[in-house]
Amino acid sequence: MVSKEALIEALGLKEVVRAGWVRAGVQNPESVAAHSWGMAMLATQMCPEELDLKRVLQLCILHDVAEVKVGDITPHDNVSAEEKHRLESEAIDSMGIDAKDIFDEYEAQITPESQFVRHLDKLDMALQAEIYEAQNLDLNEFKKAVQEW
Repeated sequence: MVSKEALIEALGLKEVVRAGWVRAGVQNPESVAAHSWGMAMLATQMCPEELDLKRVLQLCILHDVAEVKVGDITPHDNVSAEEKHRLESEAIDSMGIDAKDIFDEYEAQITPESQFVRHLDKLDMALQAEIYEAQNLDLNEFKKAVQEW
């Protein structure tokens, strides 16, 4: 059984602000948890029938949960992909929630579900960029992800 303390720590993801939006000058940027919810909402509408929707939703909700401990590391932080993975993996291991298998699956990108969720990650970011453009910001770097899909 997961402890109350572990659940409270994981729910702290609601307070972790998406670093890319902060760097871009967005006022009142979304949290990492809001991003995860956005991906889950997209999954309910777009998940192909041949994929396991429950697993897709688990991946959406838990793929970034380590950021509650390590923060939202972006490519602009000069942290190698290997180091980012190591930090996040150690964070997951120390959190006391059941997320290790989900994290590993997402990182490995070997299942159709994890590959679909990677696309949802980019799509959610690109759609959020369109929303934030109302603040007269140039967010084309974030919207390119949709063009790649």
